[in-house]
Amino acid sequence: MAEIKKTFDNKSTPKGEKKANRRGAARLAAVQALYQMDVGGAGLNDIFAEFESHWLGNEVEGDQYLPAEQAFFQDVVAGVVRDQAKLDPLIDVALAKGWPLARIDAILRAVMRAGAYELEHRKDVPARVVVSEYVDVANAFVEGEETGMVNAVLDQIARQFRADEFSRG
Repeated sequence: MAEIKKTFDNKSTPKGEKKANRRGAARLAAVQALYQMDVGGAGLNDIFAEFESHWLGNEVEGDQYLPAEQAFFQDVVAGVVRDQAKLDPLIDVALAKGWPLARIDAILRAVMRAGAYELEHRKDVPARVVVSEYVDVANAFVEGEETGMVNAVLDQIARQFRADEFSRG
């Protein structure tokens, strides 16, 4: 949990909290929850209970965590779990040859799965915003080339699901 604590420490709530900030916090929490499910084998209900009671918008060990839009968090996490069998092959195709999703670090798998889910199902958020937000989330965990890979993969998936947004310029 130190990983999520450190990440949320850098995302403290500004005075004029906005819905976009709450969504950003939800994305960050969703990626951490998906990561925990991937590596720790935690179930969906357990993850929801833990994050909603312990992490989202609470003070933990003296640090105030940014409030997250709970419904958005739940939608992304549950949607990735539900659609993972469909999302993983899409991500595999977008990855460079020789780098199947199984070879990618678990936290980056979680970032790409959440981003791909949101690109397909959350049409209320512009594709470029989704890609940018998940690149920012990736930056909270990794540096350098890996965030570029997240950008490239999600951009390719965005153009597949939302070609109309990219044809307008």
